[in-house]
Amino acid sequence: MYDPIKDGIDRDAQLVVFNEAKPPANFASFVHSYWELKTESALKEDFVLHAIPDACVNVLLNQQDTSVAGITALRTTYTVLNLGKEFHYVGIQFFPGTWRGDLTKTSDGYVGTPYLGELPLVHTSEKLAGKSFTNMQPLLSALVTHLFEHNIVAVNPVTQKLLNNLENLRTVTDMASVTNLSPRQLQRNLKNSTGFSPHDFLKVVRLQQSFKQHYLDIYTDQAHFISSFRKITGYTPAKYYKKYNV
Repeated sequence: MYDPIKDGIDRDAQLVVFNEAKPPANFASFVHSYWELKTESALKEDFVLHAIPDACVNVLLNQQDTSVAGITALRTTYTVLNLGKEFHYVGIQFFPGTWRGDLTKTSDGYVGTPYLGELPLVHTSEKLAGKSFTNMQPLLSALVTHLFEHNIVAVNPVTQKLLNNLENLRTVTDMASVTNLSPRQLQRNLKNSTGFSPHDFLKVVRLQQSFKQHYLDIYTDQAHFISSFRKITGYTPAKYYKKYNV
């Protein structure tokens, strides 16, 4: 199954903790993970997170100010996020295509304003306050249940087929064949469900694959790999691995 890497955390970063847990089995087809990113104490300098796209949508909850929450979805290239000297975020990462809410209302960075929407994000964040990450997970599952029951998230058969057949995808034609759709139908489906064109979706998931297996299994040659990697992450592979924990 598709397993995107965590965002870039500098190898030299101290007092910054990232925790991740898999969801219950009944959510595994549309939830990738629950996660937490926080400082253990105030940092001397602002912490910068180097976020790279994975086509996933995240529910983000700010535990330092529980009124701040939102839905995030990165686009086709990296985003640099200055999180300051102290922070505590908790989130739910949904697989590509499973979010059925309005994608035009998602942020491409970490939200910093009070959530005014109809979803029970603030209510959940208030319940999470002061709990350990382990004890947060049942409450995150309750939020997922609510979203599922209200058809805000659901399994997407098209993106599920694509993610289950990543090793067979080299072109948009391959994507259309795997999903039994015409290129036009695939274009419309992916744009509506992920915000990506088929070509951009393929670029992003192939980049994510390259962190898990040898790049020559995915790209035609080294030059193609390095060029694509730099465009999406802002670094060559060698510099990225040297700077960030992967």
